[in-house]
Amino acid sequence: MSDFKSSIVGPGSQAAEPDIGNFEYMEMPKSMVTFAMPDVPEPEDTTGMEEGKAVLDEVLKALQTYKVGTPAVVFNLEALDPTNLGLINQIVGEGEVAIISGPNLQAQESVLAGVWRVHHLDETGQLIRDTIEVGDYPSSIRAQTFEAAKLRVTPIDEVLPEGVFNAPPVLVEIDDKANSYQAGTETHAINLTLLPQTEADQIYIQEKLGSGATTILSRGYGNCRISSTGTKNVWWVQYYNSQDSLILNSIEIVDIPEVAIAAQEDIEESADRLHEILEVYR
Repeated sequence: MSDFKSSIVGPGSQAAEPDIGNFEYMEMPKSMVTFAMPDVPEPEDTTGMEEGKAVLDEVLKALQTYKVGTPAVVFNLEALDPTNLGLINQIVGEGEVAIISGPNLQAQESVLAGVWRVHHLDETGQLIRDTIEVGDYPSSIRAQTFEAAKLRVTPIDEVLPEGVFNAPPVLVEIDDKANSYQAGTETHAINLTLLPQTEADQIYIQEKLGSGATTILSRGYGNCRISSTGTKNVWWVQYYNSQDSLILNSIEIVDIPEVAIAAQEDIEESADRLHEILEVYR
């Protein structure tokens, strides 16, 4: 993880404000990281990296006992010197999911599913806290994603803008499902790709839902961009093909879309993989 910040910040990595005059789907970032096995150093090259190894041992223990749905286990890395931090960077690597939440949080899943590198930034964009979170999803980002979100969809206008025809029933359905949503409830998805909608309908839905704080980029199930909206528990989920053309556009009402969450079996597999890696250094 040699360049954490640049790996998840780039063209298209943050949601733009809706263009009222000309609706365009967000471009899938070209700089999204892809899966790669970590470059593991030889044991003789890790002399003086005992603190880094100790942190990785604690991460392993957390992976072995973690249960999906519980808060993430957080490890602070600020006290590590560059040598020990470099060891951790090499071992955890960069995985398939990257997250930006507001101006102050950036997360990168490692090659070990359920192990997240999370950077906390100040108002100038400088790193002030460097952590690893072990969990199905970073708790720090989960806590702030809908912190300032509204509870209901903005009411539909009595007089609709020109070109808006099919957005109102979609917004009514979203409002109903979002208002009744409870943690753990099954995801309610609305496939906009299959619905007859004009460009004006799409713009209108965006306006009524509002802009959210969090953008998730994933290549785990194809190229996927997940954006929170300004309405609590309402997400845009968009899939792209290899030419970065939008092939599926949907709304999901859920706390976190499943595609962004590490499954229990993935976390258990990560525990086995990290155990094998660390055995070399014992």
